[in-house]
Amino acid sequence: MSKVIAIANQKGGVGKTTTAINLAASLAHLGQECLLIDIDPQSNTTSGLGIDRVDIGKNIYNVLIDEIALEDVLKDTVMDWLDIAPATTDLAAAEVDLVNLANREEKLKIALEKFQKVYKYIIIDCPPSLGLLTINALVAADTVIIPMQCEFFALQGLGQLSKTIFALMQNYNLDLDGVLFTMYDSRTNLSQQVVEEVKKFFGEKVYETKIPRTVKVAEAPSFGKPVLLYDPHGKGTIAYMDFAKEFLKRQSNE
Repeated sequence: MSKVIAIANQKGGVGKTTTAINLAASLAHLGQECLLIDIDPQSNTTSGLGIDRVDIGKNIYNVLIDEIALEDVLKDTVMDWLDIAPATTDLAAAEVDLVNLANREEKLKIALEKFQKVYKYIIIDCPPSLGLLTINALVAADTVIIPMQCEFFALQGLGQLSKTIFALMQNYNLDLDGVLFTMYDSRTNLSQQVVEEVKKFFGEKVYETKIPRTVKVAEAPSFGKPVLLYDPHGKGTIAYMDFAKEFLKRQSNE
């Protein structure tokens, strides 16, 4: 059965899209067949894997609103073992269009039902909000990973997201996989303090791997590549590969 993972945090700029792309690419590099779903209207996951949004046509918006089959929008990526369900800016209208639909929180879950044995991992990149698109992702997911930047304001947003996740855990079969620190700078006291505060709250759910702040990780999406193709031996590539391996170790221990 596929494992569905939502990458979520309602705060923007914390590395959700970067983590979704590079976790999926790293897992694919390790031989795990993956599907990446872009459910963010900014569609940066789509362009970050080298797909021209102008040429997409049908996309995840049509799956959610028009109920077309998910397989009809899937595209290959620059990575073997990795496909994507792309997004365009059309998705911005989905929050409004979903409101009057039956089962509006479960549209993505329903679309994924026939893919439970096709991919090993299905990774969903969520928008920086807690609207219906993110709720669809969390309802469809088995587990959620929270990327978190080591700064004070990230702690403030974490409480609201945690309440939403724990509420969904009561009503759906959703688990918290863990918290991943991104744009980490070991030289600053603030980074260390944020890590300690989050560990007090989430304990063993916090990943030991931390993603460092590097120029190459930030540059890679503009070239339409995950960092492991853009900078194969760089610190960012090593960190995301370590994260993917730690993730897989958690899965094997379940």
